[in-house]
Amino acid sequence: MATIDEPRTLDPDRLMSFVLRAVDEVGATLSTALVVMGDKLGLYRALAGAGPVTPAELAARTGTSERYVAEWLNAQAAGDFVAYDADSGRYTLPPEQTVALTDETSPAFLPGIFQLALGSVLDSPRITEAVRTGAGVGWHDHVPDVHEGCERFFRPGYDAHLIGEWLPALDGVVAKLERGATVADVGCGHGASTVLMAQAFGASRFAGFDYHDGSIATARQRAREAGVHDRVDFEASPATGYPGRDYDLVTMFDCLHDMGDPVGAARHVRESLAPDGTWMIVEPAAGDRVEENCNPIGRAYYGFSTLLCTPSSLSQEVGLALGAQAGEARIRDVVTSAGFSRFRRAAGTPFNAVFEARP
Repeated sequence: MATIDEPRTLDPDRLMSFVLRAVDEVGATLSTALVVMGDKLGLYRALAGAGPVTPAELAARTGTSERYVAEWLNAQAAGDFVAYDADSGRYTLPPEQTVALTDETSPAFLPGIFQLALGSVLDSPRITEAVRTGAGVGWHDHVPDVHEGCERFFRPGYDAHLIGEWLPALDGVVAKLERGATVADVGCGHGASTVLMAQAFGASRFAGFDYHDGSIATARQRAREAGVHDRVDFEASPATGYPGRDYDLVTMFDCLHDMGDPVGAARHVRESLAPDGTWMIVEPAAGDRVEENCNPIGRAYYGFSTLLCTPSSLSQEVGLALGAQAGEARIRDVVTSAGFSRFRRAAGTPFNAVFEARP
């Protein structure tokens, strides 16, 4: 973390060190587009388990241009995404990178976050203008890579932790779901979390709500594909006014901080819950102080917060703009101000914090 120093004489070595680090940042920025390119063109999947290959062989396997593929592979080698053997002129995707770049079932799967980042950068000109005026930019106004990348980034973590760790960490919730409960998944996006819970708990019914019509249409399709559409309903509705009462469980996955009026949403959750119901809030992992978040994960989340989360909140009524690194104390304030008497951190991962709120 950078600290504020007393005024001093310019140090040429420190200046050059920063310049070189900044050049590395430019390479990382460009690499974001190259990773998305490799994912969309199937280059990583063709490299997976293939052993050492030449650019010509990879291009032939993927139906792409050899000249472009050669340059892409060189960029991947320079960034340590692939291994390069100078003697043979061949490139290999190591097993660790194979998991991270091709296995969508792994919590280490990365192309989603790159796709989300690329979409955020593509939209940055309009965010720059919003910064001048203080206006907001709604989630629905972003390019498709933002919506698709967001789901692909968070879904592997939900797959890995939601059923086996997060829900069991809540008091008595799994038993209710196994007997048959009613669940509202608010801010459901493409419905990844909703469908996952429905697949695991066949006796329960689920309703997914999101204000974005396009996401709801995708969620309905995902439910049909998963064969749970008979127990899952998706509806376009705001977090402060979704229908239904006496829910046994209300969930919010990585969305409370995006809301313009999170306190109003929390009050509506309180009104919609059964007397012994539970509200599960999954939020980006964050400390309460800036210095606690000056690390690689915090840096990425602050970036997303500037380009996505804060503009989203400011585009809505109230516009509280908690930000993606709100931290536990601010989430607690939102929850308790809405009338919840119990709040605790129930579980977590390096990327997420899981909170339980009870009436």
